[in-house]
Amino acid sequence: MIRTARGTILPRLSSVAAALIVLSVPAAGRAQTPSARAAGSALDGFSAAIEAMAQKVSPAVVQIVVSTGGVRDRSTRASTATDTQQIIGSGVIVAPDGYIMTNAHVVEHARQVRVRLVPSGPQTVGGVLAQSFAALADATVVGTFPEGDLALLKINGEGLPVLPIADLGRLRQGQIVFAFGSPQGLQNSLTMGVVSSIARQLDPDSPMLYIQTDTPINPGNSGGPLVNAAGEMVGLNTFIASQSGGNEGIGFAVPGLLVRFVFEQIRKHGHVHRPVIGVGLQTITPTLAAALKLPRDSGVLVSDVMPGTPAAAAGVKLNDLLLSADNRPLDNVAAMTGLALSHVPGAPIKVQVQRGTQVLDLEVVPVEAQDDVDRLPELADPVTSEIAPLGLLAITVDERTTAALGPLRLNSGAVVVGRTAAARGTDLGLQTGDVIHEINGTDVFTVENLRAAVAKFTSGNPVAVLVERGGRWFYVAFEMP
Repeated sequence: MIRTARGTILPRLSSVAAALIVLSVPAAGRAQTPSARAAGSALDGFSAAIEAMAQKVSPAVVQIVVSTGGVRDRSTRASTATDTQQIIGSGVIVAPDGYIMTNAHVVEHARQVRVRLVPSGPQTVGGVLAQSFAALADATVVGTFPEGDLALLKINGEGLPVLPIADLGRLRQGQIVFAFGSPQGLQNSLTMGVVSSIARQLDPDSPMLYIQTDTPINPGNSGGPLVNAAGEMVGLNTFIASQSGGNEGIGFAVPGLLVRFVFEQIRKHGHVHRPVIGVGLQTITPTLAAALKLPRDSGVLVSDVMPGTPAAAAGVKLNDLLLSADNRPLDNVAAMTGLALSHVPGAPIKVQVQRGTQVLDLEVVPVEAQDDVDRLPELADPVTSEIAPLGLLAITVDERTTAALGPLRLNSGAVVVGRTAAARGTDLGLQTGDVIHEINGTDVFTVENLRAAVAKFTSGNPVAVLVERGGRWFYVAFEMP
């Protein structure tokens, strides 16, 4: 028996256990073979590369804490706490002044959105454990793009670490990738896998393509980045295919190219502007081809040409087979999404179609998809609409604004319809189309109410504006300019 320093009696080691310990310790003077040394060196180098990449990426990834519920009664404005719950997601910083991309479903029905940042620098056990209790920063939902399940948030900040977006053209099956996020609420977690497929279309007629990966992704990873070995974002983790609700090795990410496009569009306009040509497209199946007696049993079919659109003006016809655009083959519906990202309204697109046995070359000039919110600035009067201290133009809710915005939960308030020239470059978190219902607890029924309330503030005063945006109510907080 062996006695420890504290007097505890331990059973004597068996001869077998002792032998195992001896065998596990290299004999003195026994040299490793060159191949063993090379393997160890390669593994050390691989490990060190991942460690350096993680240290670079982690500070650009945030945990998103969303509170839902507590919806106000549209007539009395009374708050209720029923069905309040907390949702944990992830996000990635895409601009040093506090812009964050995440999934639209993470912030859907949000009453309050807050984010938790990861500090830069080397990690310690105590520091990592303390992250779970770090202060949360208030975030504003700048805008969403539901079609791509993307949303842009904004927090106050400057000089924040940013994750660059990788070139999608260099993505290859089998490349090692890493998922960062907060699976099951566990902040700043890292998992590793490979690119299973560089392009996956879940519905043949869907305009969306996804990157498929076997990297472990679980609830809470949504909105976090999928990065390559260089620490560049190749995509934004969006959903998993799972029977159990947990990771089963089939995860999907929105390509970084689309993430960047949506970020730039929402930051500039508050929503996504995209060129359209006015056609409906469907993937050709053998059954569809046989029924319509098409010359091909695969590819893209024009199933609709809307009257008065660029496609109609260019001569595109129903049942044309869309072969290419700007000499790029269009063998699936989702290829048009990539085309839209590379074009601006007004720039002509050379389209090749097959009609029967004829192959025709047409030129289509896309136009910008119209958003009713874009017409709101036309309603502003430079004199009566100006809220100079906030650098905004606003008008009282009326039939013109509701025609542009659709039904409101509360049919009163002041609608932001633009920004003054002096305020360009200043971002308070308010955007065109926001309906202001309260400011620091004071009701706002008209633009005059808003102007009177703002007049009471001085520079540096804290301000909380209750806005309605897209059917949701939430606060936009800032300090008075």
